[in-house]
Order: sequence, then C-alpha cells, then structure tokens
Amino acid sequence: MIKLGLKSRSRRVVQDTSVAVEKSKLCMGKHSRDVDEDSGYCCWDSLPSELLREVLLKVEESESKWPARKHVVACAGVCKSWREVMKEVVKTPEVSGKITFPISVKQPGPRESLLQCFIKRNRSTQTYYLFVSLSQALADDGKFLLAARKCRRTTCTDYIISLHGDDMSKGSDTYIGKLRSNFLGTKFIVYDALPPHSGSKMEKSRSTCVVGSKQISPKVPAGNYPVAHISYELNVLGARGPRRMHCVMDAIPASAIKPGGVAPTQTYFPITSVDSSPTLPFFRTKSNCLDKSFSGPLCNQGGSSLVLRNKSPRWHEQLQCWCLNFHGRVTVASVKNFQLVASPENGIAGPEHDKVILQFGKVGKDVFTMDYRYPISAFQAFAICLSSFDTKIACE
Repeated sequence: MIKLGLKSRSRRVVQDTSVAVEKSKLCMGKHSRDVDEDSGYCCWDSLPSELLREVLLKVEESESKWPARKHVVACAGVCKSWREVMKEVVKTPEVSGKITFPISVKQPGPRESLLQCFIKRNRSTQTYYLFVSLSQALADDGKFLLAARKCRRTTCTDYIISLHGDDMSKGSDTYIGKLRSNFLGTKFIVYDALPPHSGSKMEKSRSTCVVGSKQISPKVPAGNYPVAHISYELNVLGARGPRRMHCVMDAIPASAIKPGGVAPTQTYFPITSVDSSPTLPFFRTKSNCLDKSFSGPLCNQGGSSLVLRNKSPRWHEQLQCWCLNFHGRVTVASVKNFQLVASPENGIAGPEHDKVILQFGKVGKDVFTMDYRYPISAFQAFAICLSSFDTKIACE
C-alpha cells in the first residue's frame, strides 16, 4: 500500500509540473495563500526530499529531447529546493550529451560523439541562428541555442553573439561574446563576455565598465576575454581548393583531448545587472565566487594551448573535386565546408588526433550543419563557424 501511494503521488506531481511552475511564481511574489509572508515559504517546497528527487529524476529521464525537455527547465524554476535537486540530477553536455539550460552552450560537448546542430543564415539581415537538431534530418525545426549579427566597421567586422534571437546588441543581458575579424578576413579573435577560467586576462575596452548604458556588477565585469585565435592561410589553388584553417584555443589546454584530460567548464552565468535579480546557477557550485564558477583547469599557465587544424581533404578523380567524409551530414560542395582535428604538440599524432572535433558544411542555400564534441563548447564552435562565412579577400 505504501508503494502504491508513493507511485500515485509521484504521478500527480509529474502531471502537475506546469501548474507548479505557475503557482511558484505566485509564491515567489508572495501573492499566494500558501506562502508565509514572513518566511517566504512556498507550498511546493514541502515535498519530502526523497520523493522530490525520485520525481525529478523521472522527469529528467523521460523528457530527454526537446521540446519535451522544457519541463526539466520548468522544474528547476519552481523553488529553491527543486532547483537544488536539479543541480544534482541534470548533467553537463560532456556527460549527458544533452543541452538543457542556457549555460550548456558554454560547456564542452560530449566526449564520445558529435553533438549535431545546424545554422540558418538570413542574408537580408546579416544574422545567423544556431539550433540543436531534434532528429536525424539535416535541417528540421530544431531547438534555438544562439544567434549572431554581423556588424561591419571601418577596419574590422564584428559578429555579436547572443542567447536571444531578437536581441543581439552588446548592451543586452543576453550578450555572451563576439567574433572579430581583421580587414582582410584572414584573422579572427573569439571573445567571451565571461572569463573562461580564473586566470583569464581581459582586453581593455570602453565597454568594460559600462555595457550599453547598463552598469554591470563589479564582481565579474562583462568584457572581452580572448578564448580563441583563428587564421586562414593563402589558398594557392584559388576557389577550387579547400581553405586552410588554424585555430588556437587559448582557454583549452592541449592535454584536454588526451585520456583523462580536462577542459575548463563554466558552471553558471555570474553576470547580473544592478536592476535585475542575480542569475541562478543551474549546476553544482560551491560558492558564488568567480574562482568557484569553473571546473577543470583554472588557468592555462605553463602548458600549451589546444591547436585545431583543418583535416586535409583528398582529391576525387571521378568528381574532380576535393572531398571530405562528412558521413552524410553535408550535401552541397562549398569552400566553406571544413573538419577540424587536433594538431599534435610535438609532431607525433595519436588516435585522439584523428577524431573530428568540429565539422561544418552546407546542406542548403542558407542552411549549414555544425557538429561538435569535447573539448569545445557550442559557443566556441559557433564562433569558429561564423568565421567561415566572412569574406576572405586574400584567400580566394
């Protein structure tokens, strides 16, 4: 009888998740009769911890794909006790291979497989949208992850990257980084709005203290933290030949691709505007200090950075073109298509240097697939792919 009672109660809690979210908003606003105005008590906070963990674990396991996974996000927003359990239940993309919360785009991808995504380009507005694939189709509806807007300047070009598809300004709370190119479009720098590790140095900018007229919390100033340098070499074959890329991942140690290697992992967004509530961490952190908001190596001092190079294509005699094996993920020939692998530190390649870490290719007029894996994140992969869209005067 006890077992049946628990099962029945668990089922009711799962079915009423959406109701809980709505009621939790009233609880937090202290407009519900079930809230103690003095203590801020929420009715949904009274569930037994063992039962709550069992229920939320079932929700996380059953809602494994979007759009159903939105219920996992909803559960994390009900109240503090639910959120604390979700920190334990929901794993990072490196372990689960799933993207759940916004911070997931800043965390390394899965170790054992490529996380399949795609990019849609809007030529008229010069915007780019990143989605995670929901099926094996090359371009389905997808779950939106990131957006970028191209901004031409006198001596360079910026790609502003945002968590919001309609708000891609650097002054927005959803701004997370940018890609900047030189005038020729041959050299790029990827900037993160947050330090990738505690030893990061921020490049000075007028936006360091004030971003879009909004003062940022002095604990972690929003700014330009270089996390990658990308360069394109001169192509002697012109448009007929593949581009040659060279990516130095400043924030990732070369040892990250080796067995047991670890890459820095951001665990939450510590930036908050003065006039807004603090961003809530979605994964386990020991404190709200900057040094505690990262796991893995805290700085890359004394070690070499990971270097990515494009995988050399082979010449196909029958097709009379350069070819790469994308395993069906790319269908249209384009000079933009590429695969990146790790470059050996001392010229000695191991099995880890044969694994494709990032691949990008065309499947339609304005649709491109983007697949990535550990140790780079969706944000870093997206920024590298944006560099392929930029015009390269000196390379073609």
